[in-house]
Amino acid sequence: MQKILVTGGAGFIGSHTCEKLLKEGYSVVCVDNLNDYYDPEIKKQNIDELSKYDNFKFHKVDTTNYEELEKVFKESRPETIIHLAARAGVRPSISDPLLYSKVNILGTQNMLELSRIYKIENFVFASSSSVYGNSKDIPFKETANVDKPISPYAATKKAGELLCSTYHHLFKIPITCLRFFTVYGPKGRPDMAPYLFTDAIYKGREIQKFGDGSTRRDYTYISDIVQGVIAAAKKKLPFEILNLGNHQTVSLNEFIETIEEIVGKKAIIKEVSKKQGDVDVTYADITKAQNLLGYKPTTNIADGMKKFFDWYLNNNADAKKD
Repeated sequence: MQKILVTGGAGFIGSHTCEKLLKEGYSVVCVDNLNDYYDPEIKKQNIDELSKYDNFKFHKVDTTNYEELEKVFKESRPETIIHLAARAGVRPSISDPLLYSKVNILGTQNMLELSRIYKIENFVFASSSSVYGNSKDIPFKETANVDKPISPYAATKKAGELLCSTYHHLFKIPITCLRFFTVYGPKGRPDMAPYLFTDAIYKGREIQKFGDGSTRRDYTYISDIVQGVIAAAKKKLPFEILNLGNHQTVSLNEFIETIEEIVGKKAIIKEVSKKQGDVDVTYADITKAQNLLGYKPTTNIADGMKKFFDWYLNNNADAKKD
């Protein structure tokens, strides 16, 4: 049974990835520090659900703590790494850039160095569409110049890709960097628009719309992302950077209208100025991932948000009272 170490495995994408791997029969070692970026109880609940599997092991460890991390490697001896752990979010990175550098750069450096020492066979790194900044070359191709990130978060993800490239060059570790495009779905992060907007519209609270609503995002449903992540973990490519998106864009106005239709209520909207660090559009060219991984997203925004809303109703105490 192949052993895969997943960092950030208690989080949104991480818990879904762990569950899929466990169902496929892999032995999964999860590393997560259960930080308070959002309610740690949500992450603890994810771990409780995963702990029902005999082939799952959890370690409460911070990836910036090299000594504790090495103990996990020494004990578990994984063959493949899926490095999802990161400080997420563009706007918070502007107010706390030092923390983002520490977690996203040092944490990745530690994982790569231990992967070298313990002869890891394949390394998958979670990057982000934010590295493209406000590129005018649409849709975004992996060959685009990404030297002008517009947030500290984006800069740390670009730095992570560079570290991965260096470790592949020096030590020939097979590494795939995956640029995620706005991932959403059941168990989604409560700080992201799909959750925030759904919760507010359902409960009749005001939502803030940044700008005139014309900004566009390539929303990617969680099961589509997980499919790409696991394909990369299985494939063992020498070194590649791949987009994982839905190859469709949805404007902020369209996104709000979609939620209104699903929830059956009109949004109370307050228009505010666009935030620093926010890009105008994200749009993935997924040709490369299709060719190399057989990546094929299947869920459109209406179907995906309907699935999210069903999950929200079943897992939100306030919603159940209504």
